[in-house]
Amino acid sequence: MSPILSVKDLHVSFGQGPREVRALEGVSFDIHAGKTHTLVGESGSGKSVSALSIMRLLPYPTAWHPAGEIEFDGDDLLQKPLNKMRAIRGNRIAMVFQEPLSSLNPLHSVEKQISEVLLIHKHMSQAAARDRVIELLNLVGLEQATSRLPALPHEFSGGQQQRIMIAMALANEPEILIADEPTTALDVTVQAQILKLLKDLQQKLGMAILLITHDLGIARHMSDTMSVMHQGRVVESGDAKTVFEAPKDDYTKHLLAAEPKGRPDPAPGGASILKGDDVKVWFPIKRGVLRRTVGYIKAVDGISVDIRAGHTVGIVGESGSGKSSLGRALIRLEKSMGEIAFEGTSIQGLDWAALRPLRQRMQIVFQDPYGSLSPRMSIGQIIEEGLVIHDLGNEAERHQHVTDVMREVGLDPEMRDRYPHEFSGGQRQRIAIARALVLKPKFIVLDEPTSALDMSVQAQIVDLLRDLQKKYDLAYMFISHDLKVVRAMAHDVVVMKDGRVVEQGRSEDIFDDPKQPYTQALMKAAFNLKADDSGVVST
Repeated sequence: MSPILSVKDLHVSFGQGPREVRALEGVSFDIHAGKTHTLVGESGSGKSVSALSIMRLLPYPTAWHPAGEIEFDGDDLLQKPLNKMRAIRGNRIAMVFQEPLSSLNPLHSVEKQISEVLLIHKHMSQAAARDRVIELLNLVGLEQATSRLPALPHEFSGGQQQRIMIAMALANEPEILIADEPTTALDVTVQAQILKLLKDLQQKLGMAILLITHDLGIARHMSDTMSVMHQGRVVESGDAKTVFEAPKDDYTKHLLAAEPKGRPDPAPGGASILKGDDVKVWFPIKRGVLRRTVGYIKAVDGISVDIRAGHTVGIVGESGSGKSSLGRALIRLEKSMGEIAFEGTSIQGLDWAALRPLRQRMQIVFQDPYGSLSPRMSIGQIIEEGLVIHDLGNEAERHQHVTDVMREVGLDPEMRDRYPHEFSGGQRQRIAIARALVLKPKFIVLDEPTSALDMSVQAQIVDLLRDLQKKYDLAYMFISHDLKVVRAMAHDVVVMKDGRVVEQGRSEDIFDDPKQPYTQALMKAAFNLKADDSGVVST
């Protein structure tokens, strides 16, 4: 059977002359109707560039194609006029982007953004489009879909934003769905639901899927065929089962062997660094012309936690459970109630000026790296900014600090003059980690710090964070939906649901002998993700 789309000898370069960067060199693969082709490889290997080339969404003319073609429906997409490409995008070929918050318009409601695709391509009435939007949001598991239609993107958690992106991409039932890390920000239970949803829709509609993922467990269970990419080239491709069971290329073998391993060293009995007592984060629900408060969304509802020097507390739970809200509240980036003490001093009542000197010793790595990095600053300036603000060292010393921390997180210091948009999602996450580490803080909130990283880099970052913790006696709050990474990092674990603690205790107790049904369900979803004979992923 002939493929529905063929990428042939595709080359992509950025810039011209001596500054030319060759991102892709001779990439070829086929996508067949009703089948899933997966691109795997480390961040920066060219996976997303390949996908964006299909959609013609690269930053042209800075980006250009020295050679190659992308054949779809008898035409070369690289040669299609822009107006013809607009008719294809979102209608016949749709894409779920890697970073949902940066892909959603911050000024438009969820309803408006999803219905836009329906109004443009299907010419639906507003009422019909609204019904379809509600149907799609229910399909991807977004709770209270009808009441949340007027909400803006920032009012949702990272996992909820990703579900909105998936709903938007599926709106017109496309022939090809390009899914660029579609489950990166999702917790394990929703991840299994979304993967099952994609498989069900694929079987129902005969939809082809181009899946980009760093999670080899997902690739193994979702793929019919796959291509392994490294430094802009395809180093191995073929039937997925064959690639996993009998890899030929050394790089493929390296990828398959890489995952976070081991357990954290025993935590020392250090002093309390940050303590929260009965912390609450309630967001008012306002209705009517006078915008009266009629209720509250209780994102965090009475949680107590004590994090000590050299100690990691892992926070797990489904998206929307309040994990990130708790982390931001503890370092006073979110308005909250309850008592919060940093190094024995209450910080709940401090104003912004009084808090500023403490910021050096408490840092955060945000969930969405692209949204948290200034597009107008080079990465060297971004990493150095904290040193400048806190007046740490002279220019030469700051330059050396930035160089050292970039090497620590696996970035080439020679890239310090580049800007965030020039990096892959995984590389941007490493930049965010470097920005937090450069100040050598005492406490770091790590909000999904490895979610955008491939397996081998995940293992490197986990080892790096453990080494830094041991070297500098750091305290971490580690927020993640990836329970395998939490197990490798955390001494204690707090399981959250709907803003409350379901279960908490020592890591080994939570993972090896969970008491609550909800915790048991999370563990089952995380460690027993499998596919049945039809290829449907389940837990």
